Amino acid sequence: MSVLLIAGSPSHTSRSAALLESVGKRLAKHQVEVTQLQIRDLDAQALIHADFAHPSIVRAVQQVADAKVVVIATPVYKAAYSGVLKVFLDLLPQTGLKGKTVLPLATGGSPHHMLALDYALRPVLQALAAKQILPGIYATDAQVFVLPEGASTLGTELAVRVDEAVHVLVSEVLRPKPHADASFAPVHFSQVRCSV
Repeated sequence: MSVLLIAGSPSHTSRSAALLESVGKRLAKHQVEVTQLQIRDLDAQALIHADFAHPSIVRAVQQVADAKVVVIATPVYKAAYSGVLKVFLDLLPQTGLKGKTVLPLATGGSPHHMLALDYALRPVLQALAAKQILPGIYATDAQVFVLPEGASTLGTELAVRVDEAVHVLVSEVLRPKPHADASFAPVHFSQVRCSV
């Protein structure tokens, strides 16, 4: 059960990447296989010109196809997700997220951009046929601390929300427990008794 972490920031050091990394570390503690896709590392000309045959684009699209769960992180610019992420999502097939669970993450300068996840990103994820889109996590810049050496920490309240989201991913999506009634054997119709 692989999880693909997609970083949609054009910056090498960003709060959205730090938030995404924190999700990856928590999943790794649960022995979940995690792979990463940094959109900014894809060939820029291939992205802009929608060169579907370019090797970096082919590999990236295949990474999405191979994943069971996709975690997408983006900074919020002008009340929407990043242009880099938009360009990449446009290169996915119309059903590029079919059968997949998606956890959207976003960071922004203030709480005023919180709804960008629901009003900007979620419709695109639905259009790509995502099976399930979990409630997104939005964090303000003040909740994600990126240190000069590249390390990062999350504010207490944000860390709790990330822990809860990872718990849902692990317990309900990646390793769901069988239903209690699954142990009952099927009953043949001839054995059914009905009284009126």
